[in-house]
Amino acid sequence: MKNILTTILAVLLTWSAVDAQEKNTNPNIVIIYVDDLGYGDLSCYGATEVQTPNVDKLAAGGMRFTDGHCSAATCTPSRFSLLTGRYAFRDKAAILPGDAPMLIKTDMPTLPGMLKEIGYATAVVGKWHLGLGDGDVDWNGKVSPGPLEIGFDYSYLIPATGDRVPCVLVENHHVVGLDKKDPIEVNYKNKVGNDPTGLDNYDLLRYGADREHSKTIVNGVSRIGYMSGGNAARWRDETVPYQMLEKARAFIDKNQDKPFFLYFAFHDIHVPRLPDHRFDGATDMGVRGDAIVQMDWVTGQLIDHLEELGIDDNTLIVFSSDNGPVLDDGYADQARERIGNHKPAGPFRGGKYSAYEAGTRVPTITYWPGTIQPGTSDALMNHIDLYASIAALLNHPLKEKEAVDSENHLEAFLGRNHDGREVMLEEAFSYGLRMGNYKYIHPSKASAKNWINFVKGIDSGIVDYPELYDLSKDKRERKNLASENKKQLKKMQAELERIFNSEKTR
Repeated sequence: MKNILTTILAVLLTWSAVDAQEKNTNPNIVIIYVDDLGYGDLSCYGATEVQTPNVDKLAAGGMRFTDGHCSAATCTPSRFSLLTGRYAFRDKAAILPGDAPMLIKTDMPTLPGMLKEIGYATAVVGKWHLGLGDGDVDWNGKVSPGPLEIGFDYSYLIPATGDRVPCVLVENHHVVGLDKKDPIEVNYKNKVGNDPTGLDNYDLLRYGADREHSKTIVNGVSRIGYMSGGNAARWRDETVPYQMLEKARAFIDKNQDKPFFLYFAFHDIHVPRLPDHRFDGATDMGVRGDAIVQMDWVTGQLIDHLEELGIDDNTLIVFSSDNGPVLDDGYADQARERIGNHKPAGPFRGGKYSAYEAGTRVPTITYWPGTIQPGTSDALMNHIDLYASIAALLNHPLKEKEAVDSENHLEAFLGRNHDGREVMLEEAFSYGLRMGNYKYIHPSKASAKNWINFVKGIDSGIVDYPELYDLSKDKRERKNLASENKKQLKKMQAELERIFNSEKTR
């Protein structure tokens, strides 16, 4: 009898082990999304004035793309396309105010929703900026809908951006650390409460700001919009990266025995730049350079944690940025004055907001020890294609109206070939289109030109006439070929029109 029980127990244990192994055959997926990081902001992409050894480690051990792109030159549209596999123009996704309603509709297919459907634990930690609620957010109650309504199991967020009120963190549906006796009120038109503002209390500021960024002062920095209350819940910018790291590690710890998806969305190096004091003077470039070093350190801590748990070789990591670089983005933090020899955009023209290449061409690295062989790829890649490519990795067929603009380029993301996109839309205040090495910039609508005052010191790509460039010979986009290569121009204009008039491109 004892032998029979022992045999049964052994069989049950074997079945259990096999079942557990089958449940965890899918790889973990971690997307590390930095904010406003330019093509030239990392030492593995040629920077010499700042060193980024932890990201360099990913590049050295994975696939580093030299023609990798976010989908748009500003953050909200890029993040929207990353998570939905849809071009932002389809849903009029643009930079959102801090009190905007949820942009991704709860019935819209999403990357986290797809992964959750096939058994993944899912989390977003970091900057959101995709709207929350239904247009009248009660910051003192349940903040919904939000990430939990579109496929995430857990969320820990900066609701919008660091330069927009409310300056509080939201965990799942509620503001963290809120004292109900000190309720939050937010208004983007009229002043609320008695908090000092940058307009009236310049002497309280760590550094000055333009008029748009000179409303309620939080942690010595004026922000966009007015806020009162919530004093116990207000963040301290210097500690936010540590809080985000702690929450990310806790999520990984909790879900290490099953496949998980972590969307880790940095606020660094977006304004206001207030890196922790341990990074003071890490570069000679002031707070922007020091924020890059802080970002690199946090990335290293996250990778170290995966390695310590022994799950790094079963984890696909995608590292990139939501748009190109910007120096002066509303605050007098000396980012421009202290730039020195650093070239945030690398060899390219433009930056954040711009239809020129540096608006969307950003550092892009995939890392998966034992699966991705180290190397460099010149394939034309886009974050919008992560949705379909991850679905292919997991043998998950996409529905007809799911990820309608996302193409499967899994083999290129894994470095097994260099066959990226043949055609790629670049969204900005103007539209750009890539066909191989040819780049077309579409004339801007009058409404786009109203934004020109917000584009500070960057070639905006807001143009009155068509522009056409051959990037293989003219990386800086200086010689407009529109008048001398009308055949290529018309071909690209027709393709852009086709995209605009289609319901899907996949």
